[in-house]
Amino acid sequence: MVPAIAAEKITLYDLEQRFNLQLRADEAFFLEWQRELPNLSLDEQQRLDRVRAVVANLERRSVLENTVKLAVIAPLLDLAGLFLPPFYVSTEDSVEITATDQSLVVRGRLDVLVLKEQLWILVIESKRAEFSIKVGIPQALSYMLGTPDQTRPLYGLVTNGTDFVFLKLVFQQVPCYGRSRQFVLGQDHDLAQVLRVLKRLAAIAA
Repeated sequence: MVPAIAAEKITLYDLEQRFNLQLRADEAFFLEWQRELPNLSLDEQQRLDRVRAVVANLERRSVLENTVKLAVIAPLLDLAGLFLPPFYVSTEDSVEITATDQSLVVRGRLDVLVLKEQLWILVIESKRAEFSIKVGIPQALSYMLGTPDQTRPLYGLVTNGTDFVFLKLVFQQVPCYGRSRQFVLGQDHDLAQVLRVLKRLAAIAA
C-alpha cells in the first residue's frame, strides 16, 4: 500500500523530493503580482477600511480559521468579483495527489476554491491567525499540484487574515512555482495591493 500523508503535514522539501517541484526565484516568472495592477475605486477603498477595522477588533482575541475566512477572505473575493460569473466558489473539497515515483499519496481538503469552467484559478488556504503563513504554502502548493488541467498557470493565495502571499504554479518539464513578497495588513497600502493583485488575476482568468 502506498503511504499517505495529510496535506497539512506536507513540507516544501517533501514536494521537491517527491513531486519534482522547483522554485523559480527570477522576477520575470511571476510578474502578475507586480505589473498592470488595476486602480481601486473610492468605494473599494472604503470597504477595505471596514475590513481593517473588523480585523483590528478580532485581533483582540484568538481568531479561528473560519472567522478569518468570514471576516477577511470573503470580502476580498467579493471585491475582486470572484463570486460572480464566470467564477464560482467551492469550499471543503477533497484532493489527492500521488508522487511521481508512486511512493506517496497526499490527501487533504481545500478551504476555499475559486473555479472557472473547471479550471482552478485561485486556491486559498486560510490558517489559524496565530500560525506563521509559511505553514500554509506547501499545503496550498500540494493542492495546486492536484489540478486536472496542467495546461495553464495556477494562482494561489495563502493568508492567515493579516499576512498574504501569492503563488504561481506552472507545469513545464517539471512543476515550477514562484511567490510574491509577503503582504501585511498593518502596513500602508498592503491590503489594497492584495485586492489589486486579486483583481488582476481575475481579469487574466475571465
